[in-house]
Amino acid sequence: MESVRDRLLLRERQTLSKYAFLTSATRGRDYPCEPCQSRTDFQRDRDRIIHSQAFRRLMNKTQVFLAPVGDHYRTRLTHTLEVSQIARIIARALFLNEDLAEAGALGHDLGHTPFGHAGEAALQQCYSPDFTHYKQSLRVVEKLENDGQGLNLTWEVRDAIFNHTRDDMEATTLEGNIVKYADRIAYINHDIDDACRAGILTIEDIPKELRKTLGETHSKRINAMVTAVIEASFDKPKISMTPEIGEATEKLRQFMFDNVYLNPVAKSEEGKAIALLLRLYEYYTKHPGKMPAQYVREIDNEGVERCVADFISGMTDRYAIEKFKELFVPEVWRGKQ
Repeated sequence: MESVRDRLLLRERQTLSKYAFLTSATRGRDYPCEPCQSRTDFQRDRDRIIHSQAFRRLMNKTQVFLAPVGDHYRTRLTHTLEVSQIARIIARALFLNEDLAEAGALGHDLGHTPFGHAGEAALQQCYSPDFTHYKQSLRVVEKLENDGQGLNLTWEVRDAIFNHTRDDMEATTLEGNIVKYADRIAYINHDIDDACRAGILTIEDIPKELRKTLGETHSKRINAMVTAVIEASFDKPKISMTPEIGEATEKLRQFMFDNVYLNPVAKSEEGKAIALLLRLYEYYTKHPGKMPAQYVREIDNEGVERCVADFISGMTDRYAIEKFKELFVPEVWRGKQ
């Protein structure tokens, strides 16, 4: 009897754009495994990512504001979910492979450090200038997750994860390049929302011409950007934005760098976060046996510094702070009452 998987693959061939990446064309996994009869390979990758420990840890990793107390600030997890939703909308509208775009979006930030880009800067300082969150995301899914076995994802999903951030890098598939646009659309807009919530920005601070072009509200701006990607990319072999919206989006992104991402109020705690991670790195390179067993057993193969960087990059904000307190902040002696 024909399996669900076979019917799904047939539907892809019958309904998707000629520019879509068909799941049946995947380069496959590093370690072959029996196909799932109820899911395609990219659907299976999506599920492996969602059920991973690294995905759950995103809940307590900084997006912009370090370890925010307020319930409504974005974390790295809510950011990831918003990226996934936008990627799916664009892929569906373009008749591309929605499952591939979704899996790439869900996995794109799995390697992000505690305290967001401040953590990335710390590891670039103490471990290697070449350390980046997108390289670490690939390392998480290829090696670190699943107790050192990795998630064994398909080549195309890993390609989308690795190529999601830099302008000078493109994924091999259109679906992978959708992730890059979805990531930028998501963070620009939800970071505006969080900055307004924090009192760092007001909507009126955004240049009037950008508000006129992109919209006055969160939803209108996202809709304008998503629609611009769909209009510019429909039935074409490249993902792009219409020129007017693309130019306005880039100007808004630069506005966010000038007024939020590099804002001394928003970033007032980053120096402390970097110092904290530098101290943890120093401690664990001197006492590697204090790390969890997964990292200790890889020291002979990977070296102490690589294993410490893996351990620290996987920490949540909260865990890093607690470890620092445990190691370096003395507890108050209460004695007998």
